[in-house]
Amino acid sequence: MNRNHQQSGSEQGAIRAAAYASADVALGGSNDEPALGAHLITQRRGYEHHGVYVGSGKVIHYAGFAKSAHRGPVEEVPLELFADDYAVAVRPHPFPKYSGEQIVLRARSRLGENRYRLMTNNCEHFCAWCLLGESRSEQVHACLTHPRSGIIALLCLVSTFIGIRMKIGRPVVNPARTA
Repeated sequence: MNRNHQQSGSEQGAIRAAAYASADVALGGSNDEPALGAHLITQRRGYEHHGVYVGSGKVIHYAGFAKSAHRGPVEEVPLELFADDYAVAVRPHPFPKYSGEQIVLRARSRLGENRYRLMTNNCEHFCAWCLLGESRSEQVHACLTHPRSGIIALLCLVSTFIGIRMKIGRPVVNPARTA
């Protein structure tokens, strides 16, 4: 076999992540309700935020650092709050391990959990666990296998963090600790 045509694990991961993103289906107008247990995503500045649609206009997601400089728990919120003025899309999973109802039960079983970790237990890990029974994040994989992408994502997260701190009127650095 010609070694020039073989793909490394990192290249395969990048191709897989790109294939997921290209298959996402944007939600239409306000009457376009996702299927029960649908994997929802919003493209934020430098990363994607993930959640599970649980019906009646509600989403369960790992809040993480999505709205605050402090990590947040797994919570159920209205779709509009999850979207936070970003477009929402459905990430298709042709062969989920669980039915829509089972996915919702799995998501609800973790409500209130507050063990968010960016690299090992984030909103994408949560959704993969709900749908597929395994905790994984293509974003984390892509950042680890493509350091340039990881640095860009980190800079975007830091920028978002600073923006949140300034928005709520808190200093980015505690003046008492710098003296």
